[in-house]
Amino acid sequence: MIMCVLQLIGGPQKSAITIDYDLENPLLAKAIAAFGSLRIRLGGSLQDQVVYETSNLESQCTGFTKSSSGLFGFSQGCLSMERWDALNDLFLKTGAVVTFGLNALRGRHLVRKGKYSGAWNGTNARDFIKYTIEKDYPIDSWEFGNELSGSGVGASVAAYQYGKDIITLRTMLSELYENCKIKPLLVAPGGFYEQRWYAQLLQVSGVSAMDAVTHHIYNLGGGNDPHVASRILDPYYLDRISDTFRDLELTIQRHGQWTRAWVGEAGGAYNSGSPLISNSFLNSFWYLDQLGLAAKYKTAVYCRQSLIGGNYGLLDTETFIPNPDYYSALLWHQLMGSGVLSLDISGSPYLRAYAHCSKNKEGVTVLLLNLNRSTAFTVTVQNDINADIGEGFGIERDAFFLHGLKRTVLWIGSKASDGSEMREEYHLTAKDNYELSRIMLLNGAPLELIEGEIPTLNPVLVPVNSPIYVAPLSIVFVVFPNFEAKACNR
Repeated sequence: MIMCVLQLIGGPQKSAITIDYDLENPLLAKAIAAFGSLRIRLGGSLQDQVVYETSNLESQCTGFTKSSSGLFGFSQGCLSMERWDALNDLFLKTGAVVTFGLNALRGRHLVRKGKYSGAWNGTNARDFIKYTIEKDYPIDSWEFGNELSGSGVGASVAAYQYGKDIITLRTMLSELYENCKIKPLLVAPGGFYEQRWYAQLLQVSGVSAMDAVTHHIYNLGGGNDPHVASRILDPYYLDRISDTFRDLELTIQRHGQWTRAWVGEAGGAYNSGSPLISNSFLNSFWYLDQLGLAAKYKTAVYCRQSLIGGNYGLLDTETFIPNPDYYSALLWHQLMGSGVLSLDISGSPYLRAYAHCSKNKEGVTVLLLNLNRSTAFTVTVQNDINADIGEGFGIERDAFFLHGLKRTVLWIGSKASDGSEMREEYHLTAKDNYELSRIMLLNGAPLELIEGEIPTLNPVLVPVNSPIYVAPLSIVFVVFPNFEAKACNR
């Protein structure tokens, strides 16, 4: 699954990399470049009120202003080509992979509160895409609209009309990119999943019109909800979102097998996130757990809200210093490969586990999340990948922890049995054991900038057969070497 972050085009929190932020800040470039190929989605709440400063634009190119008659209380805003050029300089310099969200309300008219009708007017978008091609900017994918599906958020468009407009955009892209070696993807609709609406969209747009189906998730409630922290540490609550992943997977199987599921936006708590939680260590339990669940249900891309902006930014809005979730994202990106392995776990539901093929090397990486504030777990790994779990100091044996992994993975190499092989471990905890700390510890050392540089994330090496200790309220990535899995050799 590909790691992605969303950067808002505009909004009341001034979380607009395209409008406000200093693109020359060296820490911004370093934070993006550390991923090697971080996907950045440019879009968000005001995406469908953005026009592009092309030669045929009939109005002046001005920024967003507050307007009681506008969507979300803002007027139309304009993306200047000077700013677009500067953004692409940053993306080319850092190796970013770009998904750009197009205005899908252009040309429509409001028929009643929140409901828009009429065909999409793609003239301004066409000029903007043409400019982008002429400048040789490598846009990986164009996304059509933001949260206009189903009931919509602030605005909505019927699925039938949306599907027809997808066909229009696909035809436009085919014409504009006809002589280009690399063709961009078309993804949509970037909204909250409603089965009937999504199914009709796929049926109307037809075979191969869309390359990916995007949906948004904010399953922790509003940012001011007093239950956000307890939900993050409740395994039964975390599991509820599985229904959405499963239902979308079924919808794609039935109506759009040519597409793949993307999470186009997810921030845990909506309305800019929780002021004390979304930028803290605690939030990484929700974030990493949802990455694991999304991958399990064949999600190809997962976009985190946001890179900068609101309380849920991976980087601090003022200083650009990484928050704990930045390092969680970076570790996932560096360690967890695209192959997802079946992993059955029994015992305490507060120990969550996910297994993937290791990234760019042989082996298997297991992610363990201990949601319990007071109980530690000891995972004893045996040569055949069976494991025992001990809770606290009273060891309670459980022979089924990695039973599913045993059926998928075969240990290879003569060193495994004598214990001379070493494995990598990355233990994440909160500074001073304060779960709302904005400083994360890696193997006991604080993850902080070193002379303005993103720190290297180094593991500790331990004998491969030794027990794994998962401290209370901690996260552990374990990289097992020399495993052979059929799923990892495809």
